[in-house]
Amino acid sequence: MKKIKIISAFIMLFFLIGNSIFSQNNKDKKGFAFLELYTSEGCSSCPPADELMGKIQHEYKDSNVFVLSYHVDYWDKQGWKDVFSNAANTKRQYDYAKFMEKDPIYTPQLIINGKIDYIGSQETAVQNGIRTALLKPAVTEITLEASKQENKLNLNYNINKISKNNRLYVAVVQKAAKSNVKRGENANHVLSHFQIVRSLNGFALTGNQKGNVSLSLPKGFNSKDFEIIGFVQDMNSGIILGANRAVFTQNLL
Repeated sequence: MKKIKIISAFIMLFFLIGNSIFSQNNKDKKGFAFLELYTSEGCSSCPPADELMGKIQHEYKDSNVFVLSYHVDYWDKQGWKDVFSNAANTKRQYDYAKFMEKDPIYTPQLIINGKIDYIGSQETAVQNGIRTALLKPAVTEITLEASKQENKLNLNYNINKISKNNRLYVAVVQKAAKSNVKRGENANHVLSHFQIVRSLNGFALTGNQKGNVSLSLPKGFNSKDFEIIGFVQDMNSGIILGANRAVFTQNLL
């Protein structure tokens, strides 16, 4: 009986130590929340969602919460053309509809970490989604170093883990803008926009954890009014595996 008790105590101690190490490793890995809003100046339900993105961006500034607002183009034929709309943004939303098996698409749709969608103006649900996402450690860790040369951005990336069908995306994001809408559902309103995706560039990851990519920058780009956000996406599931902001190697103000 004594031997059995000693062995049982040893096993219990082993599991306690193992769980402690596992918990510590999880604490070392940071969670993240990657928010992708699909919006339009032509949609009367969108301004509250846009305002919420501005509030979240301010609240979680410089943390592991990343906000990207994609202006879609399918509202452009309803009386007002959104100056920030882009057919590529609409295609990305349709891609998520396939990944998530959700149809039809709508605005304002918010997708967190490529997994779950929310009505972008429902603050309580969105904030709960952010908190839930932050509890789960990122699968992939990314570091990004950027330098500007004329109207081009050179970006060095380092990704700790790459799997098959992973893809690196780099978003050029304008932090804020206002639009005076003259027609459509938001006629005679000045709308505030936040974290506007001005371009999204995708790059294949063929087993290379380190590399360099180059992309074009919009007119007037500077590191005060814009930021560069990189993320890795699983192209089989649509899930976002990790994200980070680029650090500039020189002052671009």
